[in-house]
Amino acid sequence: MRRVLLAFFLAGALSAFGQKTDYDKKLKELGIELSTPSKPMANYVKAVRTGNLLFLAGHGPTRADGSNITGKVGADLTTEQGYDAARQTGISILSTLKAELGDLNKVKRIVKVLGMVNCTDTFTDQPKVVNGFSDLIVAVFGEKGKHARSAVGMNALPSNIAVEIEIIVEVE
Repeated sequence: MRRVLLAFFLAGALSAFGQKTDYDKKLKELGIELSTPSKPMANYVKAVRTGNLLFLAGHGPTRADGSNITGKVGADLTTEQGYDAARQTGISILSTLKAELGDLNKVKRIVKVLGMVNCTDTFTDQPKVVNGFSDLIVAVFGEKGKHARSAVGMNALPSNIAVEIEIIVEVE
């Protein structure tokens, strides 16, 4: 009986700790296609690594065709459309992460997220908008995708994009 319990425990421990998630497969299951990240718009880089932390510059809701989701949430866009823009921003960020790391399995933890929402002065549901990003990241990375976060409203964002998000990631 002890041997059976020990074998069962070890098998469970090995499967829980020994297997890595195949994030390319996970993205496919979620219907997400990554694209080649766009070039920076000015004199900066998309990502800077220091030690085991990767700091990503602000990303906007860039579609695969290179166009952006634009407009002010609360005037031009609904909260739900803002949520979709934040999700699209997440796909842009995942594309940059994959390009920088070569393999999303090198992500150890999504540490911090700053979500900025282009919105009217009276709009107060910024967290509901930025949930579009957070929900996507947790769907992809599970527990290691859960992060500290700020969601704030902005009077304007570059090129009138609906959302801008920057993140800090712990990597191998």
